[in-house]
Amino acid sequence: MEPSVDVNKRSLRRKGEDGEDNEEVAVKRDKSESSRLESCLDQPMDSGSIHEIIKYEPSPLPVKLYDVDTTEPISSGLQTLDELLSWRRSDANPFNVAVFPLAPREPSLASSPRRTLVSHDMMGGYLDDRFVQGTHAEFPYAFYHWQYIDIFNYFTHNMVTIPPAVWTNAAHKHGVTVLGTFITEWTDGGVACEAFLKDEESYRAVADKLVQISHCYGFDGWLINIENSLSVGAVKNTPLFLRYLTDQMHERVPGSLVLWYDSVIQNGQLRWQNELNQSNRMFFDACDGFFTNYNWTEKNLELMRDYSEIQDRQADIYVGVDVFARGQVVGGMFDTNKALEVIRKHNFSAAIFAPGWVYETHDDKREFRKNQDKFWRLLSDYLYVHRPTSPLPFISSFCQGFGKAVYWRGQREVNRSWFNLAAQEIQPLYYHEELEGGGWLRSRGCPEDAWNGGCSLLLEGLIPASHTASVSAKIFSLHVPLPHKTLVSLIYKPSAGITVSLELKTSDASLCTHMGAQDVELTSMSPEVLDEGHQLVSQFSQLCGDFNPQGWAVRCSQFELRGCALREVCFSIQRDGEPQDTHFTCRVGEIMFLDVAGLQVPPELVQGLCIYDIVWLRGSGTSSSPVLHLNATLRWEYPTKLVRHFKVYWRRLRGPDPRTPPGQLVLVGLAYSNLFRVTELAVPDPPTLLELVVEPVIRKGFLVPESHWGRRSLSYAEDFTK
Repeated sequence: MEPSVDVNKRSLRRKGEDGEDNEEVAVKRDKSESSRLESCLDQPMDSGSIHEIIKYEPSPLPVKLYDVDTTEPISSGLQTLDELLSWRRSDANPFNVAVFPLAPREPSLASSPRRTLVSHDMMGGYLDDRFVQGTHAEFPYAFYHWQYIDIFNYFTHNMVTIPPAVWTNAAHKHGVTVLGTFITEWTDGGVACEAFLKDEESYRAVADKLVQISHCYGFDGWLINIENSLSVGAVKNTPLFLRYLTDQMHERVPGSLVLWYDSVIQNGQLRWQNELNQSNRMFFDACDGFFTNYNWTEKNLELMRDYSEIQDRQADIYVGVDVFARGQVVGGMFDTNKALEVIRKHNFSAAIFAPGWVYETHDDKREFRKNQDKFWRLLSDYLYVHRPTSPLPFISSFCQGFGKAVYWRGQREVNRSWFNLAAQEIQPLYYHEELEGGGWLRSRGCPEDAWNGGCSLLLEGLIPASHTASVSAKIFSLHVPLPHKTLVSLIYKPSAGITVSLELKTSDASLCTHMGAQDVELTSMSPEVLDEGHQLVSQFSQLCGDFNPQGWAVRCSQFELRGCALREVCFSIQRDGEPQDTHFTCRVGEIMFLDVAGLQVPPELVQGLCIYDIVWLRGSGTSSSPVLHLNATLRWEYPTKLVRHFKVYWRRLRGPDPRTPPGQLVLVGLAYSNLFRVTELAVPDPPTLLELVVEPVIRKGFLVPESHWGRRSLSYAEDFTK
């Protein structure tokens, strides 16, 4: 099943898909606006069923939070000061709340001496990524080089930019801090600033709302970008606004950041400085960091380096780099590495603005992965690789959050393109390196075949005849504490003529992993592959259930260590036979490191499954009569930290023809939280009884018995009271 949208989504209503405007009549249950969210709690859990009388009324769902045609949840920003000041938590879109907390990593943001920020400004924002549950997209933009960056900023020209939850979830999995944007511009921006910066009460009201929004949606702070001139009174209050906002963010959201963009100076004029200096230091002193404008020269960096007022906050200065190379800038485009070289020479952090250039300006979107990998490979000499530090389980099937098909256990479940960054898993290292004797080695994501999700990790290269030793391909750089006994499950496809083995590098778990600890001694080991009849393999296989690898090799290994941390995961690739130039590929589908003591299916049950915000749509179908579509929100309780995702199914139990037997379970979509919006699900005409089912898909791959799934019945009939 696809992690993007419902399989039954995108009916023939939309103009342009079939050249016609298809009419629909929206209807909903007879509930008032004030009670629609409480209806979930009103449903009796002991009955397991609810009943709907179809009534033809307008949809109650806010058009700002739900697509007007399909009722699917969408993310968006706030446009005006009034909209911000009137925002209430009850107005928030529950679907756009990030569910993944910020994961630990080394080095941490606070301990990184030179950080890297990415500001994602692309084509106005809120594109494919606005669909909270994903969408069909043949060639979408995605980011997956998270190990190189510290901070991700979602930038648009809305006054308040709320990062789509798919970005926050993907970033948080990798330990990357996420910032929204508060921006004022032009004449309207000046009017707004004069209004909210006129006095303490006003600027505190705006700051309080920004704090509430960040806390509600689960992201980590703000980039403040005032790009209009300010009056004397307004500019005097700006540092007070920044200090209050920063203090409140730190109190409500631990680890949060507030950054100021280089724009207004101390007299209120809009005058970009391209450096931190006495004209703008008052803003820097009031918050967590300073994002410079892009038209700097090395002279600007030298002046900042020698500026005594910086003291020990050099890492808090993010030197801006416009990847589009607009204006008089250093580097940009595929020469962005030239800018990074100068920035790092003077020991500053970097803010890479609009790296979506690799997508926007290249017409052949099929080359996106190639261009993206090239761009970040050129920068890699000036970036740090951050190591995940979460305890086991450590699991990845390398999904980048998009693909040409959706795979599950090596089989195509949905044979069409999709995009949903919430599906992205911990990403490996992507690189291209040259070997002695003319050989080479490359690591890249490949959507042509996968084990789970949208792509696999493809290792490919040339072992030259002169190279007699094995080739080591590093997959992950980590610092993961290991239990006494660890099970490794590896699924891969090697080409003929090579032997592939796993090479792990460990260290004493107590050793520091901060920058400068490059001399930490690593111990290399290759865990022995267990026979299929081994007791541990049998136990693991029974938990995972039967599946057909169809060309994939499935290998389990076990090792025992005490007081150790896993630091590197590598593949050792050895040529078979006589020395000769050997081209090879090795497709890696999934790797899991599991605590042997935790090899059991979680006892938790899906509980409290309820159905609300039901909207019925009548749309065009293949027959002469319009097809009935069900749209509804499902909510349930289950520990999300245990799951890769949830599978949502439906089936018909009975009606309208009593002679028709009950139907089979049909996949509707994948959910990455305890909330899912069923949209445009074609269902039988009333009177009918159907069932909606939620299956937890455990990260470890263990099958959850159906007795632990969530189920809820829905019966519906026409309204005959008219």
